[in-house]
Amino acid sequence: MKAARRYVLVVVGGLIGIWAMATLGCANEQQQKGHELYGHYCSHCHGATGHQNEGFNWSSMPDPKPKDLSNKSEMGTLKDNDIFNTISRDMKDTSEGGDVIGDDDFAVPTMPTFKYTLSEDEIWAIVGYVRGLHGMKLEFKIEERKKELAAALQTAQANLDQATKTYEAAEKQASEEAEKKNVDVDDAVYAKEMAAMAQAKKEFDAAQAALNNFSTRPGKGTSIARPDLTVKPEQVAKMVELGQRLYENKYGCNGCHSLGAEGGKVGPPLDRAGFRLNGTWIYRWVRNPQAMKPETRMPALGLSDADARAVTMYLGTLRAPKPDAPIEKPAG
Repeated sequence: MKAARRYVLVVVGGLIGIWAMATLGCANEQQQKGHELYGHYCSHCHGATGHQNEGFNWSSMPDPKPKDLSNKSEMGTLKDNDIFNTISRDMKDTSEGGDVIGDDDFAVPTMPTFKYTLSEDEIWAIVGYVRGLHGMKLEFKIEERKKELAAALQTAQANLDQATKTYEAAEKQASEEAEKKNVDVDDAVYAKEMAAMAQAKKEFDAAQAALNNFSTRPGKGTSIARPDLTVKPEQVAKMVELGQRLYENKYGCNGCHSLGAEGGKVGPPLDRAGFRLNGTWIYRWVRNPQAMKPETRMPALGLSDADARAVTMYLGTLRAPKPDAPIEKPAG
């Protein structure tokens, strides 16, 4: 009995050890992923250890400057979801008369969103790494989140299957009754079932996209078609004005790019963008930079077609004189 008991304890202890090693390995992998992503996308503004004025771009950025991510007294007041929602959000037009901004909305144009660039899993990895910069740990359960998304997709699939069967049965019954009466099928008879099936399909597509976006980058493999940038002469001035407003107050391009002596230095200066860059290239770049250069630090900011056209039009007007000295290459 004692030998058997020792055997059981050894087996159980071994299983616990394997589970602990797997869990630790997963945690270390997530931490390493967060470290690499932070270094590539965040450190130029926030610094390698999160301290202010540490990143090479920090001093060049317009106010408000990036937060001190190492400050536990401030960062500790934020929940994991607060940090996640700052990194993954829709950009807001902070201009007067722009978007409605709620009290809890984060609306700092020069802090870009990574909602359209990174997977949810990658963003959580960055959140976990940021937590470590101020001596805390990520409490959000990433594996549980993935299981929830998988379960939601399974439920949505079952609902779609049931709605499809109900629709097909109603359509068949309507067809049979119409044939008996020798009249055309009345689609209105099963319109309710058709609408229910369409709604179920919409919910299934949303659940599938949510699960896919957990581990797959949203813009991966998506190319932007060549746009028709023809604009009526009387609309040009208005579009240029809108483009400048979006450049400064919604997408915060001046946080990474400079015009003259003002602006960041992560990306190249844009003083002469109207000379150097083709309009079609600008449009496709601002819509999805990763589709054209996967390793770029510039994230996709979620520009709509209209916003991309306006920004493209504005950049086309930037035609500063050629500088006497060569333009210094960005440090990033």
